[in-house]
Amino acid sequence: MSMNSVDIINALNHFSAESDKGIITVTIDQADRQMNVIGDGFTDTFAVMTDSFINDESAKGLILTSGKETFVVGADIDQLANIKTAEQAFELVEDLKASLRKLEKSGKPVVAAMTGTALGGGLELALACHYRIAIDAPKTKLGLPEVKLGLLPGGGGTQRLPRLIGIQSALELMTQGKELHPTAAKDMGLIDAIATDKVDMLKQATDWINANPDIQQPWDKKGFKIPGGDSKHPNIVQVFSIAPAIANQKSHGNYPAITHIMSCVFEGCLVDIDTGLEIESRYFAACVLSAESRNMINTLWTQLNSIKKGQSRPNGFERTTIKTVGILGAGMMGAGIAYVSAKAGIEVVLLDTTIEGAEKGKAYSATILDKAISRKRSTEEKKQALLNRIKPTVSYDDLADCDLVIEAVFENRDIKAKCTQKSEAVIPKNAVYASNTSTLPITGLAKASTRPNQFIGLHFFSPVDKMPLVEIIMGEQTDDATLAKAFDYVLQIGKTPIVVNDSRGFYTSRVFGTYVSEGVTMLGEGVHPRSIEVAGMKTGMPMPPLVLQDEVSLSLALHVSEQQQLDMQAEGKPIAMRPSYEILKTLVKKYGREGKKNGKGFYEYTDKGEKYLWPELINLYPAKTEQPSQQDLIDRLMFIQANESAKCYQENVVRSVADTNIGSIFGWGFAPHQGGTLQFINAIGLETFIARSRELAAQYGERFEPAQILLDMADKGEVFSDD
Repeated sequence: MSMNSVDIINALNHFSAESDKGIITVTIDQADRQMNVIGDGFTDTFAVMTDSFINDESAKGLILTSGKETFVVGADIDQLANIKTAEQAFELVEDLKASLRKLEKSGKPVVAAMTGTALGGGLELALACHYRIAIDAPKTKLGLPEVKLGLLPGGGGTQRLPRLIGIQSALELMTQGKELHPTAAKDMGLIDAIATDKVDMLKQATDWINANPDIQQPWDKKGFKIPGGDSKHPNIVQVFSIAPAIANQKSHGNYPAITHIMSCVFEGCLVDIDTGLEIESRYFAACVLSAESRNMINTLWTQLNSIKKGQSRPNGFERTTIKTVGILGAGMMGAGIAYVSAKAGIEVVLLDTTIEGAEKGKAYSATILDKAISRKRSTEEKKQALLNRIKPTVSYDDLADCDLVIEAVFENRDIKAKCTQKSEAVIPKNAVYASNTSTLPITGLAKASTRPNQFIGLHFFSPVDKMPLVEIIMGEQTDDATLAKAFDYVLQIGKTPIVVNDSRGFYTSRVFGTYVSEGVTMLGEGVHPRSIEVAGMKTGMPMPPLVLQDEVSLSLALHVSEQQQLDMQAEGKPIAMRPSYEILKTLVKKYGREGKKNGKGFYEYTDKGEKYLWPELINLYPAKTEQPSQQDLIDRLMFIQANESAKCYQENVVRSVADTNIGSIFGWGFAPHQGGTLQFINAIGLETFIARSRELAAQYGERFEPAQILLDMADKGEVFSDD
């Protein structure tokens, strides 16, 4: 018996339908969310929609679209927190896949008309349709990024994607979590067509349905062959013989989801698609229950969302929008801050000591935009509009209309003080003044200010256009109104804010320093430099310690260290130098090795962009005959960071567990699979962490002695949590 699918669908929550000559257009529009997600109730609703369409004899085709600027941005990850067993994880994805399979086997044409971004489960929904169209907009992203949370595509992505674009291309997309713009997606065969707007897209969808009344997915046709060959094909056998090695070279075995994705594709592409989909569900369950996935979801989803929703923002203050920002110093940091501000639609006054310097800072934005235009990610018109928002100048008078001023000059207190005084002479009384210092205490810098309550730290990371974090530093006199404005500005420019209290090195610089310093210390102890670097990569850090020290500069590290000595002397405090200090001093002052910036540090840098460990290093610091185990080296590099983070939490330098974890991953790249420095301690267990820390302290020095807060928490049976 035929049913009227339009009436049934219109009675569903968040789904609406209309019919035009037998073509049903279903619009997904979740009223309680900014974006559509596959979450609680979605699977059941989708199943009703699917059945009603299939059983409606008057319905000859279906267009699935969205009432929002995005299509469906993926699954609601929050629902995974309730999954305790493999059976629960298996059933979660099997239910939706059953509806998708019904839809694609219905014999009626189904088109995904994507209004914008389709990620994860959203793209998997589109892959189950017979034809895919996307609006060609710069913000539109298409991809399967589940691996970034320690997961794999569980809605059929590991099976449909390789059958659509070939195994090798599918593996690259899924194991790297790549997100494509519509043009690139069409070139790859991920989508079938591109539209200029929604009207054009719906017309194309209608025309395609009318032209293809009887349709089957390629993989349901008799004699179907996977493009480029299945898992047994000689070319693909070669791919699978080297892919695990390449993946391990990058991930060092820290991300089991990568292996599970490869296994899904390999096994699934040896069998029919229905069996392949079941194989996928089993590997999905393994991912969901893995420690790595739990760590990453806890931090990179739950805690990150808490931060973005304003967990660290003081209550009682209205949201503010910065209209004009003044930036003092047009060097690399200042130029980067100017770019991200102008990109967010903010007017920028870029001030430097010379107009040539200010113009050069503005040209940095032009260089970024030219690259974006060459990749078809921007246009000449958008470039000019952004550049028009940046005003280069040498006059402080031009700061008169700024809501916010960010100082990004050299790390020198006297220079910074003069900038503060000249700025405050002209800026509005309610304007916020911020310093981009990475090491100098904000309270000290604020002494040059006549309004220290409106003085705050905004520590950006280099390169500013790529690094997602901004560390907001509260001085002793900084008030909550200033913090609220700074917090809003960071969100306005699309960055992630963490809030810390004033201290030497703040949070990120202080803990990051322990990682590189420990690596340098190992060198002085006679550990072979190559062993140090391999251990660094095995931890999951983005770079090993010695090459990272070269990147940030040996001379800068030495300068900061010596400045801290002077500060401690002035304050009458004991000076505790890190074991790495003498090594840095020797390399910089005796051998002139300042790091990558002058082509020589722990590594030698060639004109061709290549690098290798400085051969003389092994003579200066001979390797001992008996080398420590790799696990010892890994533990030292990880435990030193985690313990220092715990000390920061104990001293109230950091204000929340979320800020501490996110700051560690986004700020200096602490191994993402561990979920952040405090989550690393939680996952190991406090008792185990304390015991191992004491072992390391006995062998390598008291810096490894566990922070007092860890002992107190262990006694109470507590873990690090903001709940």
